[in-house]
Amino acid sequence: MSTADLLVKINGLPEDLRKQVTDFIDALLKRAPKPEPKQKRIPFGKFKGKVKMASDFDAPLDDLKDYM
Repeated sequence: MSTADLLVKINGLPEDLRKQVTDFIDALLKRAPKPEPKQKRIPFGKFKGKVKMASDFDAPLDDLKDYM
């Protein structure tokens, strides 16, 4: 059944039945599972050479010497 056929049938209904059809459609839409958005996967190695780590990364910070 096409969308146009459904519209013709719905428009031929009395107003109170159209309201029931609308409520039924809303209930179906609430029950329908929502598709999960697909996350784009970052290709492995995409950022190779773009991130640099300091050579003294593991060295203690000067600001924390009083606490050590």
